[in-house]
Amino acid sequence: MVKLAIVMGTRPEIIKLSPIIKKLRRSEYTEIFTGQHYDYELGLRFIEDLRLPKPDIKMKLKLLHGPTAKSIQVAEMIQRLGRVFSQLRPDTVIVQGDTDTVLAGSIASLKNKIPICHVESGLRSFDWRMPEEHNRIVADHISELLFAPTTLAKKNLTDESVHGQIFVTGNTIIDAIEENAKLAEKSTISFDEDDFVLVTLHRTENIDNQDIFRGIIKALLESKAKFIFPIHPHTVKNLRLFGLYDKVVRSKNITLIKTVGYFDMLSLMKRSQFILTDSGGLQEEATSPRIRKKVLVVRNTTDRPEAVKLGFSELLGTKPNNITNAINKNLKYSSIPSRKSPYGKGNSSKLIIDLIHKYF
Repeated sequence: MVKLAIVMGTRPEIIKLSPIIKKLRRSEYTEIFTGQHYDYELGLRFIEDLRLPKPDIKMKLKLLHGPTAKSIQVAEMIQRLGRVFSQLRPDTVIVQGDTDTVLAGSIASLKNKIPICHVESGLRSFDWRMPEEHNRIVADHISELLFAPTTLAKKNLTDESVHGQIFVTGNTIIDAIEENAKLAEKSTISFDEDDFVLVTLHRTENIDNQDIFRGIIKALLESKAKFIFPIHPHTVKNLRLFGLYDKVVRSKNITLIKTVGYFDMLSLMKRSQFILTDSGGLQEEATSPRIRKKVLVVRNTTDRPEAVKLGFSELLGTKPNNITNAINKNLKYSSIPSRKSPYGKGNSSKLIIDLIHKYF
């Protein structure tokens, strides 16, 4: 029987790996949670929401701040995962996406001479400001099996001459929605407003840059929309740091709420008029037949160009006037094409598992 190590440490990884975990026999894998998302609401809550087994190994990383915090945290994860892998000796390590956990898990696996399977490989923004771009490029170039969600992602990998084997599988996030749509209908989250726009912001290049962050908030405040804003802890911190928090709280059109669970987020997406975000995952989720909502992307580049090309998403940039105008335009008329999701039809996890079983 194949022996797998599945590594995750953030909300997106938990969501996107959950369909794979649920299809495996419990004896086949060791589930490792790095604790990169140390906040319960961003990490372990999603394991519980999705009814996944509790992690076999659960790490608690040192909480650090300052310019060296990220590098120290990645080093700590590499060291600790390296020890775990040397003891477990799995046939392969499975990582997903582009987080620091992916970077650390891939390097620790490589140095233990354990083959890496990279789920959601080949995404590229071609924007070197994004830490995620660094992480996924490293993981792609040291992985043995690369599971690309689209033919464009495969082309990116082929153009870079990665040494591993590439397979187009679709994206497991569509599987996750198909599996959990019924449960999401039981969400009890409610608001007085029925005509709201869902907004999320968490990207470093947006919220850590005071000028850009101020401009985005200005655009929201000056638009005609009512916003529901589930807010990331780091985003709250920077709202306070840049003197924006009181202005947002006192506004008549922005309602801040705490980070919500997976089912509540699916419910908010489905009930919204449209979505304004810098999230990659929401760009994918909104293309699902279960959601089908227009996404306005508050970034200068996107690693999900397929959604933009097919009209599911609109890339706005970060200039306040462009954002405000796009919001007001979509309040009047927000349409999406009647096309299938570019990220698959909900069978990606089965394809990935079949390939892993074939090669290991």
